[in-house]
Amino acid sequence: MLILLPPSETKRQGGTGRSLSPGTLSFPALDPQRRALVGAVVALAGDADATIAALKLGPKQHAEVETNRALRRAATMPAIDRYTGVLFDALDAQSLSTAERAFAGRHVAVHSALFGLIGALDPIPAYRLSHDSRVPELPLKRHWSASVSAQLAEHDGLILDLRSEGYAKLGPAPTDGRVRYVRVLTEAEGGTRRALNHFNKKAKGAFSRALIQSGIDFSDVTELLDWAARGGIRLEDADGELALIV
Repeated sequence: MLILLPPSETKRQGGTGRSLSPGTLSFPALDPQRRALVGAVVALAGDADATIAALKLGPKQHAEVETNRALRRAATMPAIDRYTGVLFDALDAQSLSTAERAFAGRHVAVHSALFGLIGALDPIPAYRLSHDSRVPELPLKRHWSASVSAQLAEHDGLILDLRSEGYAKLGPAPTDGRVRYVRVLTEAEGGTRRALNHFNKKAKGAFSRALIQSGIDFSDVTELLDWAARGGIRLEDADGELALIV
């Protein structure tokens, strides 16, 4: 099973790990694209005004230029600890046990705009790059789509895709029975359902935490649905998607 998460725009600064180096991240087939994009982002950071425009930075975010300029020499920390924001606050990785973090390391991936697919425990520096950022001569969709899709296609187990649509476009998952896109819905009186926007991130974080804490490498959707029902999680499978009802 692979739990596929989106990244967060906000990240913790600092870290105690060594600086980024080749071969330290999961999905090593993506290393050539990583090196090219890191180089382009660092070069772009040499021009503060161009970086502000390309990354759509507001006045309070201009320090992100220096963050990107320091990408190659900055300290690292595990990806699951680096990301903050609503989803990762609900996942609360730092409170997981050692065994639970090890499980996350084997079964959780984050789809980064800068690094492509990375493992939950992969050491990464702070950075600023979003799915809709504009890096000169390296359009992110064209840069990542085929290679990320190929990596996902190589995974032979269940894939739970919790990415936002913007990140899903940077590397579409296979369209076969192994993959389920998770959509968060709320149900009103009378049974009417609607998709959640901002608050779907909290539900995805809590769901991911429950999956990690279960310690179960689910082999198929039926097994997952049985586990969810026993735990009081409303999860329904329809049309190749999982509806997480909150």
